[in-house]
Amino acid sequence: MGDEFYAIIKLVSGEEILSIVATDDNGGNPVLILQNPVIIKLIQGKMGTIAKVKPWIELSNDDFYIVNFDKIITMTELEDMNLISIYDEYISDDNKSRPESPGRVKPDSKMGYISSVEDARKRLEDIFKLKDNKES
Repeated sequence: MGDEFYAIIKLVSGEEILSIVATDDNGGNPVLILQNPVIIKLIQGKMGTIAKVKPWIELSNDDFYIVNFDKIITMTELEDMNLISIYDEYISDDNKSRPESPGRVKPDSKMGYISSVEDARKRLEDIFKLKDNKES
């Protein structure tokens, strides 16, 4: 198996994948081995550019995938340290959350989660009771 490197791969399906890549001759039929492949979309917003990262195959718990060279249009080694750090951070965060509950994200205040439904209902009822009492 060849050396591992970060690469961006364009598949014949049109998908662009960022992954750690190694090649394997596989007895004369070379294949590409992808480790934790992801799709990254760069979104322009008011606050600047935001990177949206998601797994290439979302419903799988596998970390490695094999792709035949006939499915690849082109591939380039990734040297952009910003993209590499985004990828590494995503993979690191994903691996931390796996043992707990795969596919589940615990809401926090950064996501807009402030309270439980019951707490929010109680606060809203109290607000409307105060409003009704002031109007009377």
